[in-house]
Amino acid sequence: MKHLFPTRSAFVLVAAVLGTACGAAQAQVTVQDAWVRATVPQQKATGAFMRLQSSKDVRLVSVSTPAAPVAEVHEMKMVDNVMKMRAVPSLPLPAGQTVELSPGGFHVMLMDLPAQVKQGDAVPLTLVFEGKDGQRETVQVQAQARSVGASAPAASSHGNHGGAHKH
Repeated sequence: MKHLFPTRSAFVLVAAVLGTACGAAQAQVTVQDAWVRATVPQQKATGAFMRLQSSKDVRLVSVSTPAAPVAEVHEMKMVDNVMKMRAVPSLPLPAGQTVELSPGGFHVMLMDLPAQVKQGDAVPLTLVFEGKDGQRETVQVQAQARSVGASAPAASSHGNHGGAHKH
């Protein structure tokens, strides 16, 4: 099933409101420029990228999507002159600071893709954030699929995320 991505919507602001009587304020998380790298036929993994900002200290604790059975937050970093990628259990978002999910850094890996992600597709992502108090906030995002050669706002392209590569 394909979703059309609203081209005017490069910025998504979502504030989840809990219907509880505890009165605890939820973090307001801002998601900007969410995009997914389009794939070629038979490709089973791709990356999702975006900028995140929260008004309170929170952590990104999970990501899910109907487009892939496995979605994980990954970190890429240089180890012995080789770029290595590994899953991280959570990603801190310090209050008021922008955290960039970009090629070559932190990003969301979508794995075991059942179908090709084509340029222009909208990939729904569900991001779950957790505050220091244990309260969770869920943010729904529509990430536009861009071709490998497409430029990304504030990020450069590093090719496919298929394993370790040298820099």
